[in-house]
Amino acid sequence: MNHKKMFNQSILDLIGRENEMFERDIKTTGNEINTIVESSRFLVLGGAGTIGQAVTKEIFKRQPVKLHVVDISENNLVELVRDLRSSYGYINGDFKTFALDIGSIEYDAFITSDGNYDYVLNLSALKHVRSEEDPFTLMRMIDVNIFNTQKTIQQSIENKVKKYFCVSTDKATNPVNMMGASKRIMELFLMQKNKDITISTARFANVAFSDGSLLYGFEQRIKKQQPIAAPNDISRYFITPKESGELCLMSCLLGENNTIFFPQLKNDLHLKSFANIARKYIENLGFEPYLCTTEEEARQLAKTLPQTGQWPYLLTKSDTTGEKETEVFFTKNEQLDLERFSTIGIIKNKLEFDGSDKLKEFSKSINDLKAKKSWTKEDLIALFNKLLPNFNHNEAGKYLDHKM
Repeated sequence: MNHKKMFNQSILDLIGRENEMFERDIKTTGNEINTIVESSRFLVLGGAGTIGQAVTKEIFKRQPVKLHVVDISENNLVELVRDLRSSYGYINGDFKTFALDIGSIEYDAFITSDGNYDYVLNLSALKHVRSEEDPFTLMRMIDVNIFNTQKTIQQSIENKVKKYFCVSTDKATNPVNMMGASKRIMELFLMQKNKDITISTARFANVAFSDGSLLYGFEQRIKKQQPIAAPNDISRYFITPKESGELCLMSCLLGENNTIFFPQLKNDLHLKSFANIARKYIENLGFEPYLCTTEEEARQLAKTLPQTGQWPYLLTKSDTTGEKETEVFFTKNEQLDLERFSTIGIIKNKLEFDGSDKLKEFSKSINDLKAKKSWTKEDLIALFNKLLPNFNHNEAGKYLDHKM
């Protein structure tokens, strides 16, 4: 078994699955996907994050005519290229990476200089609930998740791009935090443009070991000989990074206009508790989990326990802002197609959109706040509530930065 397969299998083991989720649908549609990729030009935005890298790999290995990757992180782009070269080598097509901020003038100049793509995939996002603690990072979240999407889709329309794909999140369904609400507003901006360009998106579960995620944090804590901490009252659905790339690519290439792809809750996709994953992660490394009662105890024991074959871990109650009790991928009012694929569900949105005036008002209000260079978190929450009447913001007054 090669190293990559071993790594993927270890992730599946931790999240309680034996098989890759979309394997059957990828196999069934494989020839169609390969034919499209090898005759098409792609632009991947946010292509150096975990999901972006996974999507880029899925495209690269199928020999596209053109593949350009944009990301703000120069270091992650370097690692992406090293990974691709080490795994797949080279392609005959035009492959380039660009360390650019999508919101910048430099990015606009880049699009003006070329812009000739068949498919634009936007994986760029601020994804952390912790990003809504202060009003300044929260405004950047609005820029990245909403207005960069609005800008890049307009550029795609002007350049006659065939299809625009943008990744969403399960947290956009009945959102309780600003991150999820920003993605729901992004979906509304997408729907507004569906008569000018074909659009599809995807909502999916937590991507196991994605950059900055709690499971990624487990890896870092072990590397630095620090205790592992996890909530004892939260369970989530998980997919692997490879599966996230497959779901995005299938939605982009096979999704009809205004559809949202999501994992069907079957095929062993069940809720998994962070507490159980933490224990299993420690055990898989050959250590016995040792449950601590305080942060200080855990920090101190991390210096000595590993030498005895044990690893300290701490379980805490979830009491931070924006935590969702359960994950859902769709609402009862959305029309579903659960028959086209065996492992993927599809939300089929109506093509008619009647919220343009509200979106214009939202954009104007945000720009007015920016012009003043002064705003509060309450200002932004009020604007979100006005656009999303059912937005139920969960403010606990405590954030993940306040915990180990």
